[in-house]
Amino acid sequence: MNFEYIKTFYTLANCKNFSETAKALYLSQPSITSQIKSLEQYLGIKLFTRTHHSVDLTLAGEILYPYAENIINMTTKAENELSELSDTLLGKLLIASSLTIGESVLPSYLNTFKTHYPNVKLETVITNSKHVIEMIQRNEIEIGLIEAEFDDPSFITHSFMEDELVLFGNKKDCELLNKPIDLKEIRRLPLILREQGSGTRSVAEKYLKHHQVDPKKLNIILELDSTESIKSAVEAHLGFSILSKSAIRKELSFGLFENILIKNSKFTRTFKIVYKKNKELSLISQKFLELILSFSDEKRVQDENTNNTT
Repeated sequence: MNFEYIKTFYTLANCKNFSETAKALYLSQPSITSQIKSLEQYLGIKLFTRTHHSVDLTLAGEILYPYAENIINMTTKAENELSELSDTLLGKLLIASSLTIGESVLPSYLNTFKTHYPNVKLETVITNSKHVIEMIQRNEIEIGLIEAEFDDPSFITHSFMEDELVLFGNKKDCELLNKPIDLKEIRRLPLILREQGSGTRSVAEKYLKHHQVDPKKLNIILELDSTESIKSAVEAHLGFSILSKSAIRKELSFGLFENILIKNSKFTRTFKIVYKKNKELSLISQKFLELILSFSDEKRVQDENTNNTT
């Protein structure tokens, strides 16, 4: 069997859509259709049932799927072992991350990685956590960095950093509030939040629910899909927001924004690195994973030493 056809079959089985498969493999949609047709003709059996918008595996396709996955994983493993014999790591590292991580954390990781492996090309996709997971599921990327709560048995997740979310506003608007406020008072504030599907939004809503504050009763006046647009809206006195403290550190230091303390409450979350459980990672992705986890281990040791001396 043609290996490229097997890879196309495996990707289509995950994407369930010809156009998404073409995008993931950097091929034209007619090429995807042609390869699947050739594979089905070779095997003498249909592998997919086609609808107007998607495709599903037939019984034959379901039988072939684990073999295709093993073939792809074994090929990647062989390439990795051969690459280990070389002194130079070559190729491309494609990483997708959620917005907060991509803007405030990822650049330092990539800088360190580039120092260790100067011949590796770096490419990033900055989007929301939900889309990062979808890209991994479609095999468009191998590794993603997310900030949302996520639990799926088909994925492996590692927490690598703790982050704090803060309620904040334009300093002049905050001067009109009685501070600190009770968490339930957040319902009376005009809020500017990230869009549904973002890690920041999902973590904040889960936290509010846990403390008996219904997110549906919040006074959300505006939803935006980027940190910078939210900061601009807050600066323009449109309302208050909840973002990572690291994302507004500069504005806090300049006195433009003010953190609104909430009585007996603190928004915290962990950033996570995620990848498929049954997928053999490329050597480049493995090296990046090792780098992230080594940073996490160093931070843990530093925190333990700090706690022991206080």
